[in-house]
Amino acid sequence: MKFGMIESMCDPKHYVPMVQRLEERGWDFFYVPDSICYPKEAGSKQYPYHGGREFLDGKPFLEPFSLVPVLAAATERLEFATDVLKLPIRHPTLLAKQVNTVAVMTEGRFRLGAGLSPWLEDFQVTDTDWDTRGPRMDEMIEILRGLMSGEYFEYHGEHYDLPAIKMAPVHETPVPVLIGGQSHPALRRAARIGDGWISAGGSLEDLESMLGGLRGFLKEEGRSEEGYEIHVMAPFDAYTIEGIRSIRDLGATHVILSPRNPYLEPDCPLAKKLGFIDAMTDELVAKVGG
Repeated sequence: MKFGMIESMCDPKHYVPMVQRLEERGWDFFYVPDSICYPKEAGSKQYPYHGGREFLDGKPFLEPFSLVPVLAAATERLEFATDVLKLPIRHPTLLAKQVNTVAVMTEGRFRLGAGLSPWLEDFQVTDTDWDTRGPRMDEMIEILRGLMSGEYFEYHGEHYDLPAIKMAPVHETPVPVLIGGQSHPALRRAARIGDGWISAGGSLEDLESMLGGLRGFLKEEGRSEEGYEIHVMAPFDAYTIEGIRSIRDLGATHVILSPRNPYLEPDCPLAKKLGFIDAMTDELVAKVGG
């Protein structure tokens, strides 16, 4: 099982020292989340949940396709993944260009974690349609894979129509697409079109239930679990040898740790984050990783 760390909404100067320490200590991945803006007022009748994002006001949130190449240039082995990119608020052709560029500039050390975005406001400010977000995401992934081939590709779908085009450069190995989300539709999508699945958290009991559902959907799709990546955000109370082994035994191929909950806790000094990396290396990575 491979180990990774996620951190965001922090001092931008923290990123390079963090990924360099992760690489030095033998970690495998760094995960980068995605957010475009914070609405002054959030929530609507169309939004499936209630609440807002006002508490995030002013926190620094860097754009993933700009950040990852900088971090890759500061490392040699560490891999990177978005966790997760809000796919249907973007255009698939421009997305493909960004993904291809990052894949080339990182020399293949990149995975695209992709999700829908639960925030109606994200769609309003990018002039994209909320109601068709699921079907459009499916089409976007088809287009992305076609435009990662390096060959001419055309697409005629319900939501997107492209003439024959190709992109250069592309990396020799297509970027794996990890589908995010924990609902049944998200798990079904991950089984149907994903190269893997990436979780957003939850208890070990939640994880066991979700992975059971995912395996059922993979079986329905006639897909093998062999080579299928499962990236799991470990709950904070599982930051123990027993907890991480439980996650591994449930079938996780990658486990994600974090020095804090950036949505609930303020930023902390860089030294504390580097200390977290060192402590988790000694307590968990060296004993459960590999």
